[in-house]
Amino acid sequence: MSKNPVLNERSLYLLKTLVERYIQDGQPVGSRALSKDPHLKLSPASIRNVMADLEDMGLIHSPHTSAGRVPTVSGYRLFVDSLITVKPLANNELDQLQNGLSQQAENAGEVLNRASKLLSDATQMASVVTLPRRDSVNLRQIEFLPMTGDRVLVIVVTEGDEVQNKIIHTHKSFSPAELQQAANYLNSIFAGRSLAAIREHLVTELDHDRGQVNQAMLDAVNMAQLTLGAAPREDYVLSGETNLMVFSELSDMERLKQLFEAFNQKRGVIHLLDQCLAAEGVQIFIGEESGYSVFDHCSLVTAPYTVNDQVVGVLGVIGPTRMDYRKVIPFVDVTAKLLGAALNPK
Repeated sequence: MSKNPVLNERSLYLLKTLVERYIQDGQPVGSRALSKDPHLKLSPASIRNVMADLEDMGLIHSPHTSAGRVPTVSGYRLFVDSLITVKPLANNELDQLQNGLSQQAENAGEVLNRASKLLSDATQMASVVTLPRRDSVNLRQIEFLPMTGDRVLVIVVTEGDEVQNKIIHTHKSFSPAELQQAANYLNSIFAGRSLAAIREHLVTELDHDRGQVNQAMLDAVNMAQLTLGAAPREDYVLSGETNLMVFSELSDMERLKQLFEAFNQKRGVIHLLDQCLAAEGVQIFIGEESGYSVFDHCSLVTAPYTVNDQVVGVLGVIGPTRMDYRKVIPFVDVTAKLLGAALNPK
């Protein structure tokens, strides 16, 4: 199969028409149906010849039960990269997204859930939004509260007023005054810096300076390392997964079971979404392009979202390879931008 097939304008138009018909109807497309397109101006015999060429190039194939043709992953890829024109959202669609994400929310989690639900409702497919990577958010304040024995409750407040609690076990007991002194020391150094930068600082620079600081500072550093020493497991919000059951190509019970188990286990999906963090704008995985076998019959359309001009997460739509890319791409792109705006500190 040629990786970069050279097609004339007529062949490209026929491929475009075939893909659009298959996306719309979900049925293999035959030469008779294509011959009715007034723009092709080809006989059914000529159309069959062009379709044979497209099949030889690996862009379409024939299912066992039909004389018609359907796009392959390569055919969809050529269609998505070169043959579609994405139209902006209609005013009412844009208004619905803007209104949904501009409403007052108690916390960032509520905004993420709302974005996932809006995207799922708009596309009638599954939508996924990764939680902002904890490493990328900035520290506002850290507090230490004494508990029994050598346990300390750590309260980490990040920008956006997100609060994270963790219990750590220290090498000795600390008085409330000592814990307050440690918190004051860490806040004076690290407030306003990202947790990733703090972690890096803790394991490098401060380690080198241990001979130049007093025991109280060392205790503060040790407690900070216990709190922030390991990167957390990322997570995501999923909506509308039952929408996938209506698509015939995904309705096989074993296939659905594997797909839902993948959603539940999350690890593979997170790994796939992490690949999108460095992408600029919309990124599309079609079928086996994801490298994740459970998605061989699915496409994933994603876009990163930013807070304080930093990419902190990804949102996307999961659906059949037969999804309407012209509709899904602008919804994903716009929702990512609106989510970032909603999460930015006011």
